[in-house]
Amino acid sequence: MELFGIGLPLLALFVGFGFMIGVLFGFFGMGGSFLVTPALLVMGYPARVAVGSGMAFVFGTAVIATLKHHDLGQVDYKLGGLMVVGTSIGIEVGRIGVFHLEELGLASGVIGVTYVVLLGAIGLFVTRNALRDDGDDGGGHHDPDAEIDPDAIPDIAKTIQSYRIPPMMTITGGLQVSLWMVLGVAFATGLLSGFLGVGGGFIRMPALFYLIGVPVPVAVGTDLFEIVISGGIGSYLYGMEGGVDLAIVAPLLAGSALGARIGSAATSIADEGDIKIYFGLMLLGGSVAVAFRQAGNYLGIEALSTVSFALIMLSALLVSGAVIYSTITTMRAEPDAAPRAAD
Repeated sequence: MELFGIGLPLLALFVGFGFMIGVLFGFFGMGGSFLVTPALLVMGYPARVAVGSGMAFVFGTAVIATLKHHDLGQVDYKLGGLMVVGTSIGIEVGRIGVFHLEELGLASGVIGVTYVVLLGAIGLFVTRNALRDDGDDGGGHHDPDAEIDPDAIPDIAKTIQSYRIPPMMTITGGLQVSLWMVLGVAFATGLLSGFLGVGGGFIRMPALFYLIGVPVPVAVGTDLFEIVISGGIGSYLYGMEGGVDLAIVAPLLAGSALGARIGSAATSIADEGDIKIYFGLMLLGGSVAVAFRQAGNYLGIEALSTVSFALIMLSALLVSGAVIYSTITTMRAEPDAAPRAAD
């Protein structure tokens, strides 16, 4: 028996995978196609379909998660709207690069290596800083109407904010930052979004916090809002080139619809330090998984690709499970957390 044009075992796999990724997406503002795209590559889908379908999944899940973050007051629409400008240009440049590499037969390898380097580097950076600070640089719950404590802003962000290159803009918490910095971050993440088939969140979310100084929950919500725009643009462009397979996207979205709302609600409950630690560990898990796949392709060992796929699934399962467990534990310890998440 088939549904969406695929067999029931694969359908169940996609729905379950979509749920786990939905939790991650709502909680971190990313986690969708950075796991979906390499998983589809491991399963044997062409690079164009893996990237395009991952982008379409990102778009649908981001819409669901952004609506929940909006309800929690964790979206800076002005900041997100301005970032769309740089992101849109970056996506087009990245998309052109993918199609050119595909013609040369290098797309899958280059994309995989890029994943390993970026995920590993950012994962190590975020995890190291989160463990070192132990919640002292922004831990706890965020009140979207409160002014930001200067001591909670990372040193890198303070340095960047000191370069007051006009025009300046005021963002959440009364922060002032140069418009050029916002556009620069947006272009870089848009380039990655179009090239890797990701929403760009694994770069943009830490960039918003570490480079601009936006509180973590607001960085997640604003990142998701921007992904709605960039994901929509990317999905359309890849769809026009036949790169979106609805038989893949539909069951993934069916699972992520619930997961994204759970993950989004959890950001108003979990400690910011926990969010950063889970985020870094998830990136490290993805980096190791893609590294196994690249080694398998290079050495011609099919078993390594199977191990890679298992690691991707395990990474999504463990981190999404940790998010849910941490949220439930916090709600039991703090009875007022449940009403805050339900608002």
